Amino acid sequence: MFDIAFSELLIIGVIALVVIGPERLPKVARTAGQWLGKLNRYVSQVKQDIDRDIKLDELRKMQQEMKDTAQKYEIMAKNGARVAEETVEQEASQINKVMQAMSTTDGGLTMKEWDKIKEEDSAKAVAAALPEEPAALADKVTEAESKPATVTAEAAPPLSADGKVAAESKTDDKAA
Repeated sequence: MFDIAFSELLIIGVIALVVIGPERLPKVARTAGQWLGKLNRYVSQVKQDIDRDIKLDELRKMQQEMKDTAQKYEIMAKNGARVAEETVEQEASQINKVMQAMSTTDGGLTMKEWDKIKEEDSAKAVAAALPEEPAALADKVTEAESKPATVTAEAAPPLSADGKVAAESKTDDKAA
């Protein structure tokens, strides 16, 4: 920092010894050392504060860059989803047009099959959205609806003339 040679320090020491005197020189040297230590601590603290502020500014810049990048990716994702939805809608409309054209030539059989496929796909989507147990219940309900309900004469209770179930007495059951 300062360009002071040993000979110059020696001259300053001799002058301080003559001016201050040998009795007060140790006390003055100690006080000067304390002030020099305080000055060094203050300078290092200022350096640390400046470094901390610089790092904080860098972190803020990085944070803003990350936010900007995230917003760009979010916009790109939304645009990509919108483009995908438009493409799917266009393809679906073209398939519907083709199916309608084919159904005019074959008497409507192709359109009925197409409607059946769309219903199955929507049912699968609904089943996938439901939790496991309701999906199993929905399958059982579908199976029950597909089977015709039959009632045998033995299991059916006797009906009265007004369409209500006739009450049987216990004595009739014992007699039979």
